[in-house]
Amino acid sequence: MPEQDLDPCPYIDHALLDPQAHPQEVERLCAEADRFGFASVCVYPCHVQLARDYLLKSQVAVGTVIGFPSGASTSNVKLYEAMEAVENGAMELDVVINFGWLKSGQTNLLHQDIAQICQESGVPVKAILELSKLSPEEQALAAEICMDAGVSFLKTGTGWAGGATVEMVKFLKEFSRGRVGVKASGGIKTREQAIALINAGATRIGTSQGATIAKSR
Repeated sequence: MPEQDLDPCPYIDHALLDPQAHPQEVERLCAEADRFGFASVCVYPCHVQLARDYLLKSQVAVGTVIGFPSGASTSNVKLYEAMEAVENGAMELDVVINFGWLKSGQTNLLHQDIAQICQESGVPVKAILELSKLSPEEQALAAEICMDAGVSFLKTGTGWAGGATVEMVKFLKEFSRGRVGVKASGGIKTREQAIALINAGATRIGTSQGATIAKSR
């Protein structure tokens, strides 16, 4: 599809991950997502119920983050956080992997950490890989473990350690070979950036600038 004809709105996960966000901002986020036809909103777990109530009659999904941003919570805590979020209305979970386990070769623990959330939550899981902090070998290993664990998406990063790049998206698309979706997240502020990442293979765009991108058409 030619770049000028591509509408990024259906790809956007409209994010509000400011720890100081208040309910009025969450409601505004939801209103924007509904207005522009975004794929989802992504909020902290404490705001899931509010977002769900606001979007109850909308096609916009409610997503949240688990173990964010470090991924270093215990597996039991992550699982509890995930299950509570689903109970409160979360339809998608962006889960940060445990990077310490990855880098120390504790791959069984890493696999179990993600697999139990995939199996018990019953909703799509997006594994946050923080590619900018991993070697090429670690990137491939993390992606393979997460796909084997049952994730629905591989996500470039939290956005707290650098932005998504076309190269990151191309790697995840090529490595996954269509087995899962690819989410680009971090530093995506313009329509041109979003379209470039989608053309590179991203099936979701995580950004706090969704409304700006939508209005720039």
